[in-house]
Amino acid sequence: MSTAHTQRPVANAIRSACINVGFLYVTNHGIPEETIQRALSASKEFFSLPLNKKMELDIRKTPNFKGYNSILSSNTDPLNRGDLNEGFEFGWEEIQARDDDEKRANDGVMAGANVWPSDLPNFRESVLSYYHAAVNLGRKMFPLFALALDLPEDFFDDKTEDAAANMRVLHYPPQTGPVDDRMIGIGAHSDYQCFTILWQEPGVQALQVLNKQKEWIDAPPIPGTLVINLGDQFARWTNDVFKSTLHRAINRSGVHRYSIPLFFGTDYDVKLEPIPSCVSPERPSKYEVVTAGEYVKERLKATYAH
Repeated sequence: MSTAHTQRPVANAIRSACINVGFLYVTNHGIPEETIQRALSASKEFFSLPLNKKMELDIRKTPNFKGYNSILSSNTDPLNRGDLNEGFEFGWEEIQARDDDEKRANDGVMAGANVWPSDLPNFRESVLSYYHAAVNLGRKMFPLFALALDLPEDFFDDKTEDAAANMRVLHYPPQTGPVDDRMIGIGAHSDYQCFTILWQEPGVQALQVLNKQKEWIDAPPIPGTLVINLGDQFARWTNDVFKSTLHRAINRSGVHRYSIPLFFGTDYDVKLEPIPSCVSPERPSKYEVVTAGEYVKERLKATYAH
């Protein structure tokens, strides 16, 4: 029995979610709980450092948007006053570091190394271990997305050879005092890459998704699951057959919230051209063709006013 045949029911469920919602939960994802907890613990340790130490790794010091962003230094929604979170971002790197990693040879406008805190010797390995586990999950998702689009399972293989995946660890302080809807954990936005794999801290509600009725719907953390939401690269590839849905996070729980999103995209040198089956006289092509790297960098520049 072919893999495509056995995976068809899953692909059909994914297709429905991608066309109608753009968000789904996955269980049995294969990432060990110990790996998650090590990354979470390392994140908390990093965010507890003095601000001046964290600012040594300021994301604005790097041309490829790697490193630390402080609270209110990003603004994903131009109508808002800033995002009430702090984060640390990095991309592909082998746990056993290599100077000549061929996976980074075609990064183009997004080229550049990661930066790491010198005071926390276990931070790099802890978060990279989760990163690689999440990348492996992402690779397993691409054949399912291909089947969901009635494409060959290997359609995305030559477009995702170099793991153009960025990961952030995020800390949302509790939002107290007068409510200002223009200053929330992270403003309404769509993600830049193909899809995001999100771990949310159990018991702390913050994520909301905008539905077709323009209502904000809670997407609560469910123990043992990860959230996957589609991003702009898939929307552009599929000519909006797949939805890149607006979402936001508001932490009014009264406690600190942590989350770990991995943004999995196509290789940075790949052109985001619409899939032929997603274009017709009734659905003409909607987007200018750019490379994935150009698109991601422009979105990041707007977020961080780089």
